[in-house]
Amino acid sequence: MQDHIDADQSTPLAAELAQNARRRRRLDKSALPSPPRTRIITVANQKGGVGKTTSTVNLAAALAKAGLHVLVIDADPQGNASTALGADHRSGTPSMYDVLIEGDTLASVLQTCPQFPSLVVAPATLDLSGAEIELVNMVSRETRLRRAIEDYIIHRNEAGLTRLDYILIDCPPSLGLLTVNAFTAGDEVLIPIQCEYYALEGLSQLIKTVELIREHLNPHLQLSTILLTMYDQRTNLARQVADEVREHFPRQTLATAIPRSVRVSEAPSHAQTVISYEPSSSGALAYREAAQEINQRAQPAGATR
Repeated sequence: MQDHIDADQSTPLAAELAQNARRRRRLDKSALPSPPRTRIITVANQKGGVGKTTSTVNLAAALAKAGLHVLVIDADPQGNASTALGADHRSGTPSMYDVLIEGDTLASVLQTCPQFPSLVVAPATLDLSGAEIELVNMVSRETRLRRAIEDYIIHRNEAGLTRLDYILIDCPPSLGLLTVNAFTAGDEVLIPIQCEYYALEGLSQLIKTVELIREHLNPHLQLSTILLTMYDQRTNLARQVADEVREHFPRQTLATAIPRSVRVSEAPSHAQTVISYEPSSSGALAYREAAQEINQRAQPAGATR
């Protein structure tokens, strides 16, 4: 059957299937090496609907599928990352609210993703929506997440657990205290940008926030990665947006762009990422290629964890 797919490329669909089959075989053969230190990546964009949470969970799943150990911290009260990774986040479930507000440990709230045993999730519940207000009057309000992560890394080491390769933090679509905590905790910032009109709108404010965090709270923070999402190569607009982003951010923008995909959109309704829901789809393969590209990039200088 596979040989037939590879041989018959007389139609656009057959050609796409053959190309995807080759991409999947190549990805399956490629092992991702463990980075020298745990990479902490904050995924942020205050503009909603750009694929931020979708990118967080699918990159995490792609890294875990390749055998790496990954933690996803859901810092968005909507809890969409928790849903996609199959984590229980009903009200009352131990969650990031308990970590940030009550001072509980990360270890006490973690759940394992059902499809990927090396992927753990710190879920978000609706309780987290009140954390922005509660954090205002708390001591060290901007660094509570960073301390929780540092304590958890120490805990894993003392417990003899395998070192985490990646920690991905999914932020809410705003620049409030939850996002500030995520920036303060991270070493790298990954910004998903959709290939649509006004793609760069608001990006300058986000970059200014990153610079302020670096100046006052986290000197190691760097904008390391920009990921193009919702890319439709058939349209001039998508190609123009991609060219514009790459012109402004040549070093940070990944070569891989994530295509528009029905399968990517469907997967969360099945409490899965597209990596497990439809592994042969163009969206799953693109996220695996993006994860591979991120893994091949050097960790920013100054990262110490």
